Amino acid sequence: MCDFHLQLKPGKFEHQRQLKVSKSPWGPDDEIGRLNLITPESRAKVMASIDQSRAFDLSVDYFMGMPSWSAAGDPPYQIWMTHTPTGNVNDNLLNVSKESKELISYSGDAISMYTHCGTHIDTFNHFGYRGEIWNGFNEAEHLGSRHWNKCGPEKFPVIIARAVMLDIPAAKGVETLPPSYGIGKEDLQDAMDKQGVSIEAGDIVMIRTGQMTVWPDRDKYLTNSPGLNLEGAEFLAGLGAMIIGADNIALEQNPSPEPDNYFPVHTYLFSEVGIPIIELLWLEELAKEKIYEVGFMGRAMPLVGATGAPLQPIAFPLER
Repeated sequence: MCDFHLQLKPGKFEHQRQLKVSKSPWGPDDEIGRLNLITPESRAKVMASIDQSRAFDLSVDYFMGMPSWSAAGDPPYQIWMTHTPTGNVNDNLLNVSKESKELISYSGDAISMYTHCGTHIDTFNHFGYRGEIWNGFNEAEHLGSRHWNKCGPEKFPVIIARAVMLDIPAAKGVETLPPSYGIGKEDLQDAMDKQGVSIEAGDIVMIRTGQMTVWPDRDKYLTNSPGLNLEGAEFLAGLGAMIIGADNIALEQNPSPEPDNYFPVHTYLFSEVGIPIIELLWLEELAKEKIYEVGFMGRAMPLVGATGAPLQPIAFPLER
């Protein structure tokens, strides 16, 4: 264990940034990092503690014009009809009678989007250091012509875990955080104290910045977003967070305060401590009802080798 950059100790997961990829404590073949903390026992504990009568959908809808990451030229969400009832009658696409086509009224459609569009989970091949990703996998050996052959979302297990929502604006008595505000250790601890919650090893941490109060205004949502800073990420990683998510476009504050790393939180969480990221979480209903601890359930769309995948998380309040 001492050879690994990431030191896992009982109740302690501290790791200061080193700007180099960590080897996994779960062995040389590990592709899921801290998701290894999900066990049959941990799932059973969560399932036994939820209020099944209430469910909260934490995902956003997909629609034309929705805010999505486009700073690097990535494509927005698109949807188009491939078949319409009238068009199907007029076109000779199927070897069936006109009467049959008029009867059936066939509709079909297709979509195209960046895999980081809408509520989604990032995988460890999304960012790394100097051609390497989590656990020392590298582009020379593990990157194919279409996708990575390591660390894709198809490797992620069904996620069932305790999740804690930290409402940072509410703790500060404001509706939303200022533009580009960096959420650090003091902000997170203050929210935990005021909400009466704690972070335990294997938890999902969901950070509310208030950005969804301007959704779906593209300019307001995407520009200079407040978010987690590196100090905050190191703090949550040290508490044992398994996944970290937020309601903003990229989890961390934008623009980056570091001139030579435009995503310091991403690179640290993925490459050094093996923590996946969830972005564009819908936390407004939980915040309105002051529900801070939930049972979280979700499954990444198994897009083999992708750098991210759509996720529809469902939250159930924990019984007290």
